[in-house]
Amino acid sequence: MLKIGFDNEKYLKLQSQCIRDRIEMFGGKLYLEFGGKLFDDYHASRVLPGFAPDSKVRMLMELKDQAEIVIVISAADIEKNKRRGDIGITYDLDVLRLIDAFREIGLYVGSVVITHYHAQHTADAFEKRLNALGVKTYRHYTIPEYPSNIPLIVSENGFGKNDYIETTRSLVVLTAPGPGSGKMATCLSQLYHESKRGIRSGYAKFETFPIWNLPLKHPVNVAYEAATADLNDVNMIDPYHLEAYGKTAVNYNRDIEIFPVLNAMFKKIYNESPYKSPTDMGVNMIRSCIIDDEAVCAAAKQEILRRYYATCCAVRQGNSSQQEIYQQELLLNQMNLSPADRPGAAAAMAVAERTGEPAAAIELPDGSVVTGKTSSLLGASSAALLNALKTLAGIDDSIHLISPSVIEPISQLKVNHMGNHNPRLHTDEILIALSICAVSDPNAARAMEALPSLRGCEAHSTVILSRVDETVFGKLGINLTCEPKYQTKKLYHR
Repeated sequence: MLKIGFDNEKYLKLQSQCIRDRIEMFGGKLYLEFGGKLFDDYHASRVLPGFAPDSKVRMLMELKDQAEIVIVISAADIEKNKRRGDIGITYDLDVLRLIDAFREIGLYVGSVVITHYHAQHTADAFEKRLNALGVKTYRHYTIPEYPSNIPLIVSENGFGKNDYIETTRSLVVLTAPGPGSGKMATCLSQLYHESKRGIRSGYAKFETFPIWNLPLKHPVNVAYEAATADLNDVNMIDPYHLEAYGKTAVNYNRDIEIFPVLNAMFKKIYNESPYKSPTDMGVNMIRSCIIDDEAVCAAAKQEILRRYYATCCAVRQGNSSQQEIYQQELLLNQMNLSPADRPGAAAAMAVAERTGEPAAAIELPDGSVVTGKTSSLLGASSAALLNALKTLAGIDDSIHLISPSVIEPISQLKVNHMGNHNPRLHTDEILIALSICAVSDPNAARAMEALPSLRGCEAHSTVILSRVDETVFGKLGINLTCEPKYQTKKLYHR
């Protein structure tokens, strides 16, 4: 059973008040960088069981009359088609999704900023698409020797070359589809431009990870390193905080590297800096809301394992480098973890070895594990999903939730009319068939009612699943890992 380790309501209250205090500290205008994802922060909800993925938005809604959203995306991420691992869409498409999501709840989206720009064709195409949709866009350029050459950065040849973002509200919230998009640099560029225009403004960071007042090697902080291995992020002790206060605080390399730039900029604007350390810049009340450290540690360790498997699969698919696997293995060693600690992995591998075909396993809330094997009509993940629903609904394993006479015509439709070579039903197809059967079959109806109980379960596949199956597991809230190999030896995999 998943244990709650985090008090979300307490977090909302504490974090909201800290943001209000920071706005008052600067008085006029505040650029608030949101670390992590503003919508759908599934990483936080996985490593802090009890954390709601929409917590940040719920807090922001209290300030929506003051707030303006600016979305930042890196041209480099557009160029390499970078995807969000949790929902499976590219960063550029996620920008469109975020704009729609913000507008639907009444938040004002002012513009999109394309950072690290140097005339990439894909970035130009995306900018053209945004403009056609009526979304303001701005370009921010790569600055040589960033962040070390402060005189160049804080000059007309550095931040001065960037487009000035026209904003209309007192609280400007900067968010992005993922890490490394350039949110902080965008904020600093705006402070530079506004100082030239005589506008007084400040900067703060709504931070989630790493958690500054947890130990450096706490599993939650290590899980953050695992999540950002592609960025070479490293957690470290904040030397500025230690010098200023004599207290140990955890931060990460990019914030520590950029702090001299921010410090120099504030001194140039205000003749003094309001911050003595990069940790001071952040607003982070996570530690005060952890109510069960043991539950949080266990959840974070599973996230480290999931990130390891995800990296291995990404390397197999040609989307990551071998160096990232080495980094993930180092983190596993630090936590004394191995792939064998992944729930369901051993059970799935045992079925695959016995049958000679792909297999899958799902760990249920009570800790029991159900498996699924490949058959002529069902893929392993579909079979595991049906077996899990049977167990959760208390339905005998011998009972067919979906008759073969229902599955066979669907398989024939796929092969004979839809151009598919694989007759086996994917998870989305099996759920549609199950929902139809539920109209007249009480067992199928009970199985459908058990679907919400899958949220938070752990699944493992002995092969890389299709994007369809991966997406369905994600929508059901099942945390999936896969062995880094394909079912076939084909070069092209859909």
